[in-house]
Amino acid sequence: MAESTTQQKPLVGWGKPDLDLSSAEWRSSSRGMGDVQIAFVEGFIAMRNSDRPESPSLIFTPAEWGAFVSGAREGEFDLT
Repeated sequence: MAESTTQQKPLVGWGKPDLDLSSAEWRSSSRGMGDVQIAFVEGFIAMRNSDRPESPSLIFTPAEWGAFVSGAREGEFDLT
């Protein structure tokens, strides 16, 4: 079977700026006990892995963040 490769295309309709997170004030999402940190930057919420802060961060709009948190509270996401 031949190997195939796919090239990642830019997201159309992304609607989120390329935020500068270098001076963001990161906070633990679970009072210092979890692996996730969040920061509020320019009206967006950034989330990263605290064990690997150099890894890419997820960027949420306030509405997306609300839906994510709501889903997590209902058990849809495992944040541990």
